[in-house]
Amino acid sequence: MKGTIQNREAFLSDIAGRLGRDKFAVEVERPKWKYQPQDAVLKDADSNELLEILKIQCTKIHTDFVVTNKIGLIETVKNIVSTYGGGPVLAWKDIRFEEYGLSPLFTQTWPGENVEFHEWDPSRQEENIKLADEANVGITISDITLAESGTAVLFSGKDKGRTVSFLPASSVIIIPKSTLVPRMTQAVRIIREKVKSGEHIASCINFITGPSNSADIESNLVVGVHGPVKAAYIVVEDL
Repeated sequence: MKGTIQNREAFLSDIAGRLGRDKFAVEVERPKWKYQPQDAVLKDADSNELLEILKIQCTKIHTDFVVTNKIGLIETVKNIVSTYGGGPVLAWKDIRFEEYGLSPLFTQTWPGENVEFHEWDPSRQEENIKLADEANVGITISDITLAESGTAVLFSGKDKGRTVSFLPASSVIIIPKSTLVPRMTQAVRIIREKVKSGEHIASCINFITGPSNSADIESNLVVGVHGPVKAAYIVVEDL
């Protein structure tokens, strides 16, 4: 349900009065900066160049990186899951899995293999959290991907629980090549345009850059502090 804002003008007018102002500004003119470096970085990079930048960045953020196509995607997913120690596996309930030919994975156990597979089911509510906590691998799909920082942007929803990306021991994020953008500037612009056009936006948008890590203590990097210990990006060539 979409929320509504009530008594905004009265509230802002009261604040303006307390600050000694006659009234609050209804319209704020966006400043026009002479220099906009946020748009200059990687502005001329094509999708292949962005892919190479993402690949290099993944070596810096401790993230496994694989490029495949629709035909090879299932075997690629299976190989990575096997490398990470097998199941249980929990994945989003996302129509894009079907579009990429991953439907054969959506069985209780992968055919011919002892890998337990679960799909996020909004009707199960708290059971989903338990499955995510017990899962060895969580599989999600990036909505926007920042090449410069190696960041996957995930839009959560009733079928796409946010815990799938941070409760399992390992995270596998499928990256459609078409989602690649240079950096945060373009990602935020895409989200803003979605809001302006009236498109429903997830209440939770996660910006994920590889496995969890922290260097808070004496600047010593520790990977896997508060989330997945391992992470893999599987880039899928456009359909």
